[in-house]
Amino acid sequence: EIARLAIQDAVPGHRRGLTHTAILASLGRAGGGDDARMAFHAEGAGDGPAVRQYATAAARRASALGAHREAAAQYERALRFAADGEPGALARLYDGFAYEAGLLGRWPDAVDAREQALARWRRAGDDLRAGDSWRCLASALAAVSRGQDALAAARGALGLLEPLGPTTELAWAYAVLAALQMAHYEHTQAIELARRAQDVAGPLDLTEVLSHALNTEACSLQATGGDWAAPMGRALDIARSGRNDVVTGRAYVNFFANYVADRDFAPAEQYFADGVAWCDDHDLSSLAAFIRTERASMLMRTGRWDEAVAVADDLLRRGGPAPGIRLGPLSALGTIRARRGDEGVWTALNEAVIHADGSGEPQWIVPVRLARAEAHWLAGDQAAAAREAEQADDQAADCGHWDRGAIAVWLRRTGSDRPLRGPFAPPYARELDGDGRAAARLWLDLGCRYDAALALLLASPDEDAPDEGALREAQQLLTGLGATAAVRRVRQAMRTLGIRSIPVGPRTATRAHPLGLTRREQEVLALIAAGRTNAQIAQ
Repeated sequence: EIARLAIQDAVPGHRRGLTHTAILASLGRAGGGDDARMAFHAEGAGDGPAVRQYATAAARRASALGAHREAAAQYERALRFAADGEPGALARLYDGFAYEAGLLGRWPDAVDAREQALARWRRAGDDLRAGDSWRCLASALAAVSRGQDALAAARGALGLLEPLGPTTELAWAYAVLAALQMAHYEHTQAIELARRAQDVAGPLDLTEVLSHALNTEACSLQATGGDWAAPMGRALDIARSGRNDVVTGRAYVNFFANYVADRDFAPAEQYFADGVAWCDDHDLSSLAAFIRTERASMLMRTGRWDEAVAVADDLLRRGGPAPGIRLGPLSALGTIRARRGDEGVWTALNEAVIHADGSGEPQWIVPVRLARAEAHWLAGDQAAAAREAEQADDQAADCGHWDRGAIAVWLRRTGSDRPLRGPFAPPYARELDGDGRAAARLWLDLGCRYDAALALLLASPDEDAPDEGALREAQQLLTGLGATAAVRRVRQAMRTLGIRSIPVGPRTATRAHPLGLTRREQEVLALIAAGRTNAQIAQ
């Protein structure tokens, strides 16, 4: 490659086109090189028909091999020379590019390309292909937080495809609308549509659609407290056996996400390790971003905040402008900053809520609104916190018991007078019953120290009989996490209840140290590193 570039740079500009033409002709006479090489020389020669032929073939081969960046680049090359193509051929190029762009997280580009493809299929009078492009446009619109537009597009596609009978395109239309309704917490309809997709896909042996629909069904079952692991396992097995790279990645992502949502972190680890390796190895950038977003959520819930921040920062740095990729990392960053009392809380949470509200999806709106409620509560603005918690409650009609529990405790903490709507996950149920200590034990068993501390904080509402031990335990947990803002709430509660001898927490120098070490601890560490014995260090 270095030699080729050196020679290319040595060729005068006015001769390069002729040189490319000669090389293209020579390769053609010799039986051709690989399609990517032929497309490169065809572009250099300005030979539009040859570019379209070879770049399209190169794109399809790259996609089949899982090289999706290369595939997207080849489709873009073909499109640069396709303005005068017939509508159907041009629509196929736009559809091909949109598919690859979506896998790479280039969702705005995918939306534009799908709209171009849809217009050309309609111009060509091909309802089957138009319907398929329309359902693909629905997925792209959802990824850029245009939730209502996405639902409308998916329903429009279904209306166009259903009269044409049982086809691959119809099976996909059912599957995509099911996934969108699942994301909007319309779980009954989602499960029904997912099973319709399976009914059409089964006789046609469409393993990719079967896996996608089973995956969606499993996610809706998880949200409603059903047995989700079995259908998700089938989704992964079918995808792997059918060698369907994309739906295999989706199965790994949602397997991990469902375990995280259930706070079942031990089995989640293996699915993350396998899933992130699969997505990275197969160039599935969007799915890789989503599984890392869930990873940041898990790290945040289990108190590994520095790791969560590192993951979130990396996602924002590499993920581009797509709202669906930015939303989760922004929410995690804003929440951790609020708990630590750091700057930049509202920079993150204000952008996050714009994307969440635009998506129209409760799966995003609820956690972001609750993150904002917590941030206001930590800052002492009870009224603003209650408003955010109530906006989360507005989305609670079809939430699962974990989301309902989170909404209920924040309504209670912020003083909202709204009625609480169960059922609630066990730790939240114990807290709402007034048994903060029992709730804290359940949270600690799950590995969620911050949630345990907040449960203990609210275990002492009675000024006549304060639970001093619970508050001191809460402060110890929060201090260990570096949750400076939450520690202030505990100390405030201690003062309100008349408790004396309130710990002041770590000094400024200790808080500033990357590992939270005191000056004396740093001295000891230096002596250990110098090879001193315990006796020498003590002396």
